[in-house]
Amino acid sequence: MTQTAAVKSQLGNGLVVEDWERLTFRVNREAYRSEAVFDAERERIWSTSWLFLGHETEVPEPNDFKVRTLAGKPLILVRDQNGQVRVFLNSCPHRGTVLCRESEGNNKHFQCFYHAWTYRTDGEMAALPGDDAYQDSPDFRDTVKMRAVPRMDIHEGFVFVSFAPEGPSLLEHLGAAADVITMTTLGTPSGMTVLPGVQRYGVRGNWKLAVENAMDGYHFAPTHNTFVGYLRETGFHVTDDDQYAYDLGQGHSMLILTGHNGRLGMIWEPRFGEAEKERTRINREDMARRLGEERANQVGDASRILFVFPNLLLFDLEALTIRQLEPLSAGRTDVRAWQYVPKVETDEARDIRLRTMASFVGPGGLATPDDIEAYEAVQRGIEATAGDTRGFNDWSDMSRGMISEVRGEQGRSIDEGAMRSFWRAWSHAVGPVDGVPESELAR
Repeated sequence: MTQTAAVKSQLGNGLVVEDWERLTFRVNREAYRSEAVFDAERERIWSTSWLFLGHETEVPEPNDFKVRTLAGKPLILVRDQNGQVRVFLNSCPHRGTVLCRESEGNNKHFQCFYHAWTYRTDGEMAALPGDDAYQDSPDFRDTVKMRAVPRMDIHEGFVFVSFAPEGPSLLEHLGAAADVITMTTLGTPSGMTVLPGVQRYGVRGNWKLAVENAMDGYHFAPTHNTFVGYLRETGFHVTDDDQYAYDLGQGHSMLILTGHNGRLGMIWEPRFGEAEKERTRINREDMARRLGEERANQVGDASRILFVFPNLLLFDLEALTIRQLEPLSAGRTDVRAWQYVPKVETDEARDIRLRTMASFVGPGGLATPDDIEAYEAVQRGIEATAGDTRGFNDWSDMSRGMISEVRGEQGRSIDEGAMRSFWRAWSHAVGPVDGVPESELAR
């Protein structure tokens, strides 16, 4: 690939500067600090894009429901009485009261505590107290149904919503990321499910730092040196060889990892034990029969970290973990995480899966606390340069590996190409922000 010199204007706003003459890529730190930027993101990304909400196996039975907030909006994820997955705004059509005040459960009806308007799980009204005071007409009843989100769609069990009535379809939005999600479902003939329960934790940092951290193989060895030492002690050789980063388009990106961890049922490591070695062999042979050798190798031979713009992270590592980002403010982010597992596996394999998850990507593992400390430290540290207009003093650098792009080489996971693909999409989506003037350096 050959880049033209000083390509800057294409990025959409003055907060991201990409300079192919100097092979530099920089992000103004106001992008992480500014509430005006956060408000623009809410309007131009979170209110228009497809957002990951949850997985359909969280509501396996008719009338199962989960309540959660996404993009600041309270929502109800429910499987209705006929088995159809639906998503509603958690707001009573009458006067706006939060309709369901439980976090999860199984109910045939949602009843508003304020005036007792009652709805079935398909959103239709079931009871209207004092209905003789209202016009007896289907038109009125239609106007007081539960409010569904403008759009909802499901890919491989992953439930997405959009608050924009029109726009690209979910598959158009996912693009190449759709097949990566599909690959997570092919490793077992039993299908996949999320385990009951969700890990939730708050981070004192901007949501984009979580994206950067996930797409940043550069930090692995220095930040997670305790885990690296543990892997070496278990007999695994840690290397950055054959680890790459891919721009999947539309802000989606993926890291391919072969140098630091195994995968249950796919790639065996000594720490998994001899019994798992045999299960892995049997599973790989079964995959080859079901999928063909080429597809089986594609599914099984490498670990993956997938980011789907703007809020889904899928860690297909030792164990499969789904993460959802929920920005609360410029400097606060909630993270939800689920364990994504084969519907059918032995108790021993399930135990190994959960233990290896907890040892690394769990909120109390050897990696995630390191990561949280890292991007909270970034959030604290960028305050030091706030208001410093000298040169690029108040800018963060993400230039590593640009020379490889110029040479036409595949970017490595320890480069910063995946982060650059995210920031390009972000800049185009957000555009200019009122109250955040463009830097002279970006013009």
